[in-house]
Amino acid sequence: MTETLFVIPLWADLVAVGLGGVQGALFASGFRGQRRLDFLGVAIIGIVMGMGGGLIRDLLLNVDLATLRSDWYLITATLAALVGMLLAGVFQRLNKLIVGLDALVIGLFGAFGTSKALAIGLPVVPAVFVGVCSAVGGGILRDMMMGLPVAIMHVGSLYAVAAGVGCTVLALSHALGAPLPAAAIAGVIVTTVIRLLAVIFDVSLPEQRMLHRRKVAVETTGIPIIRPEA
Repeated sequence: MTETLFVIPLWADLVAVGLGGVQGALFASGFRGQRRLDFLGVAIIGIVMGMGGGLIRDLLLNVDLATLRSDWYLITATLAALVGMLLAGVFQRLNKLIVGLDALVIGLFGAFGTSKALAIGLPVVPAVFVGVCSAVGGGILRDMMMGLPVAIMHVGSLYAVAAGVGCTVLALSHALGAPLPAAAIAGVIVTTVIRLLAVIFDVSLPEQRMLHRRKVAVETTGIPIIRPEA
């Protein structure tokens, strides 16, 4: 199959949508107090999480919105959100599964976004950008709808960085001659592993305030302290 004919297999796209829908519903179901959502609200968040990445990807690429060209995308996202909502109590006790699911969703959407961008002829850097936007797009829409700080913009375990590294590995592997499907698999694996390691070892990017404090501390180290005479 040539690149000009490359399309994301429907089953693979639906797997990503379904996993995103489950993950979004689980996230929304965990809120209590004033932020708690009813069944419809949880379902909507799940659907947005499942379909958001694909919508953003296709809008950036200025192509037909794949998630709106078939009934199966919305059906899959809705059913997945319902599953996540109904089984939230069970899943919430399986924290490791939730973390793994989140990492896999990021990897899948990042790989599909980058692959589609490369297939229509985008250079490496813009293709990686599209992949990262696709990977984090659903989460951004979810946070905005719930009035929360956008996950990729506050201090926490690596999120967009994991997607960026995975998408870069995909794009460079393909540029060096690897078939696009094989490069996509490598990208998913790299993204998932980095995200999991970041969560397990609590790795995050430095906070801007901490960098400023360190800079001030270094600059003021050599300044003599003048104490008043007794």
